[in-house]
Amino acid sequence: MYCINTFIDEGKADTHYTMSANPSFGSDELGISKGTILGDHHMVEAFLGEGSFGVVTKCRDTKNNKTVAVKVNKSDPEILLQAKLEIFILEQLRRLDPDRCNIVEWNGYFLDGERICLNFELLDQSLSDYIGDRNNQGLPMRELRPILHQLANALFHLGSVGIVHADLKPVNIMVVNRSESQVRVKLIDFGIACNTSAVIPGDCVGTIGYCAPEIMLGTPYDEAIDMWSLGLVAVELATGVPLYPGEDDYDVLKFIIETQGQLPDHLLESVCNDSSIKLQNYYSGHGALMTASLTQVRKDQTYQ
Repeated sequence: MYCINTFIDEGKADTHYTMSANPSFGSDELGISKGTILGDHHMVEAFLGEGSFGVVTKCRDTKNNKTVAVKVNKSDPEILLQAKLEIFILEQLRRLDPDRCNIVEWNGYFLDGERICLNFELLDQSLSDYIGDRNNQGLPMRELRPILHQLANALFHLGSVGIVHADLKPVNIMVVNRSESQVRVKLIDFGIACNTSAVIPGDCVGTIGYCAPEIMLGTPYDEAIDMWSLGLVAVELATGVPLYPGEDDYDVLKFIIETQGQLPDHLLESVCNDSSIKLQNYYSGHGALMTASLTQVRKDQTYQ
């Protein structure tokens, strides 16, 4: 089931989906309850999740009796702007076959008063919950291999239309139907996806523990960040636990360098040449990942 968290930073709303088998929330703020009709003909049957942006509901289309997932955005101006940006990306994804490309099918949007509602196919459960049902023991190779193939396929097709997902993780990957003999998965949550040509270095995207170093360092990035995240997802599916621990980007970067060695010079040079004072102050304040600059890290590879 869907459970969504949204934060707004400096005028930009970033939407993050997390999945929970037992979401706990109310919808009083939006005035939505079971039986509410959204738009003209979408009757709310259940609540699948919530976040600062609004709620995700399970709805029945009273015109054709089909069940769908509807993301209901609040009428807050900044949240509506983010919803419009998501629609911009979803419109581009219409060029792709959702089943062949392993991405969630978007059925368009409609208005409920001043609220924008996004209509998606209803999927079964997240990969995070799927692993949890197996006591986080990880998946056998016979299950893991086809799942990773499907995810690589999804990223290939996103790249073909110039889109970076920017938040690939188990909770944003849905099992289509867990009762099928071979697991089929689809990529969801394009709330912070963007065109490769529109990437803004330093944007706060992704989720701690799954972000590529480019994101954590605030340097230019492209669709390669999704492949980094896919590697981390692969490890988690195989072992049942995330690879990188940490409560913030500093912790994760520290762990990466301690276990895998120094980051490539071109990344550190990019930070030293282009990073903001804010970034340098952030790492300096966390106990000397930087002394004078990240150049020092490249020289001595020392953490205090």
